[in-house]
Amino acid sequence: MLLREVEYARPATIEEAISVLAAYEGARPLAGGQTLVNVMKARAAAPDVLVDLADLDELRTIGFSAEGMLEIGAMVTYAQLMGSSEVDVARAILAEVAATIGDVQVRNRGTVGGNVCVSDPTNHLPVLLAALDATFTIRGQRGERSVSADEFFLGVYMTAVGEGELLTKVNVPPSAGAGDGFAGLTIGVHGTYVVNAAATVFGDMARVAIGCVAASPVRATTMEERLAGGDYSDDTVRAAAEGLGASLDPPSDVHGSGEYRRHLAEVSAVRAVLQAAARRK
Repeated sequence: MLLREVEYARPATIEEAISVLAAYEGARPLAGGQTLVNVMKARAAAPDVLVDLADLDELRTIGFSAEGMLEIGAMVTYAQLMGSSEVDVARAILAEVAATIGDVQVRNRGTVGGNVCVSDPTNHLPVLLAALDATFTIRGQRGERSVSADEFFLGVYMTAVGEGELLTKVNVPPSAGAGDGFAGLTIGVHGTYVVNAAATVFGDMARVAIGCVAASPVRATTMEERLAGGDYSDDTVRAAAEGLGASLDPPSDVHGSGEYRRHLAEVSAVRAVLQAAARRK
């Protein structure tokens, strides 16, 4: 299906992009376009103005803050994550997961900012960034603010980025000896997930997040509390995950029933934690 007529802007600076987004209620930022353009073709979204971010080189950088945080620009592509020495040193799991997204064309065009701002429960990055305790830098005409992963994802296609605002970067703590894991079941080899889980283990603490079981990533806080002693043996991790599925209320669809997703949530959480524990330094 062809796109309907839409106004188009290609700002040269972040400030100009924010100004255009604030000026039009129906304006939407265009990053890699891997999701938004297809949604527009299906008439599921009909923005009045597309604000193309392609010329904003400031959003394509990967580096470190003065505090040592890994800073990933919103326009960084999955392919950039895969080839970044900074990501490899600070949080290699990001590159590993990016390498499983879509095909080569998608990885060359799809962006980190687009992935998280779409806030599709079946996407790869939201659940991973929730487990890694990432924060999101959002800029608007009133200034800049930082939002935690637990507060960024508000629901399906809903995030903390408001009207007239723009996500500029994602900030991820360096591993500092922590181990990270990611597991789940996809629809096809490089498809979206039926259920996924991500975990990070550091010392006697763990963060575990489950995806595809609710409108936004779900922290497995009870499992985290049960792992607080620092014992990550197979039996202990499986025992910690018991009852996790029963605490969730996932949807049923053609890819799996709610009951099946509850089972997958426990299995995926166990696998993610065991993988993370095995990778600790």
